[in-house]
Amino acid sequence: MTIRDLDTPALTIDLDILEKNIRETQEACDKFDIPLRVHTKTHKIPEIAKMQLAAGAIGIVCQKVGEAEAMVEAGIPDILIPYNIVGPIKVKRLAELCKSATMTVAVDSEITARGLSDGATENTINILIECDTGGNRCGVQSPEAALELARKITTMPGLQFQGIMTYPSHERAKAFIDQTRDLLQSAGIALNTISGGGTGTAEVSKTIGCTETRIGSYVFEGLRRINRENNPPNPTTCAERMIVTIVSTPTPDRVIIDGGQKTFTSYAPTPYGHIVEHPNAKIYGMSVEHGHVDVSECNHTFTVGDHLSVIPLHQGMTTNLHDEAYAVRNGNIEHRWKVAGRGKVQ
Repeated sequence: MTIRDLDTPALTIDLDILEKNIRETQEACDKFDIPLRVHTKTHKIPEIAKMQLAAGAIGIVCQKVGEAEAMVEAGIPDILIPYNIVGPIKVKRLAELCKSATMTVAVDSEITARGLSDGATENTINILIECDTGGNRCGVQSPEAALELARKITTMPGLQFQGIMTYPSHERAKAFIDQTRDLLQSAGIALNTISGGGTGTAEVSKTIGCTETRIGSYVFEGLRRINRENNPPNPTTCAERMIVTIVSTPTPDRVIIDGGQKTFTSYAPTPYGHIVEHPNAKIYGMSVEHGHVDVSECNHTFTVGDHLSVIPLHQGMTTNLHDEAYAVRNGNIEHRWKVAGRGKVQ
C-alpha cells in the first residue's frame, strides 16, 4: 500500500525523518550527559514512545491521566505526569495506574498533595514539586515554599517525595534550583530528581543542575519550532504530512483542498501549513472542512483530484484530531498506528 492509495485527508509520518529526529535528540542528550524523559503529548502514539525508549530515553511524560492510561495499557512502565491531578475521580484512576507502572506526578500545593495521599492505595505515588522559575504558569513561587511543601509531603501516607521540576529550562532557573537544593539538603530531605524541560534545552537543563530533561515536540518538529524568517520550513526535519486532495479549482489563482479546521486545527496564525510539492502555494485561510490555497505564485496547473502533502503548522494539535496515523517510508505504508492518546484531556 502506498500514499496514493490513502483516502484523504490522511495523517502520515515519515519514518526516516522520525527515526532521525529520535536518534539525534537522544545523541544530543547523551553528549550533554543529561537523561532524556520524552514527552508524548505531541504524538500520543505508544509505538513512537517505544521507539524513543529503545533509543535510550529513561521514561516518558504524559500531560493528562488519560494519556497515561493509554501508554500503560501499551506496556510503558515509567511515566511522569507534570500536572496537578485534582479531584477524587482522577486520583482513583492514577492509583489504579500505580499497580502497573511507576507513576510520578507534580504538585504545587498542599491541597493537591493531600488529595493524592487520600486516594493512594497500596501503591506509592512519587511526587515532584513544581517550581515557577519564570514560566508564570503553575508552581510554588519560592525555594522556601518548596521546602515547606516538601516537609508536608514527607508526612503524607502513600506519597514518596522525589524532587522538583520546572518548565522551561532556562538560565534564570539556576538560582531558584540551587537554593531549593540547599534548603532541602539542610532539612535532611533527599532530592533524587530535578526535572527540567523544553525541546532544545538539553544543554541548559544540564547547566542549571537538572538530573533529567523533558523533551517532546522534536519527534515531528512542527513549523512553530522553526524560525520561518531565517530558517524556512524544512521537509527534511518535519516528519508529519497531511495528505489532502484538491476538490475544487474555482479560479486559476485559487484551489480548495479537503482539509480544513477539523483536519489541521483552528489554530489561527497563517500559513496554516507548508505544501511540500509547491512551496510557493500558500494556505491563506481555512473554513471548517475546506482549505483555501493561493496558487498565484506557482508555475503549475492544478487539477481536481491532485494530492498534496502538507506539513501542519502545529503538528501536535493536528495529530490530536485524528484516530490513526500512517507510518510511511519512501511512499510506502509500513504501519497503521492508533493515536491512542487522542482526546485524552481528562
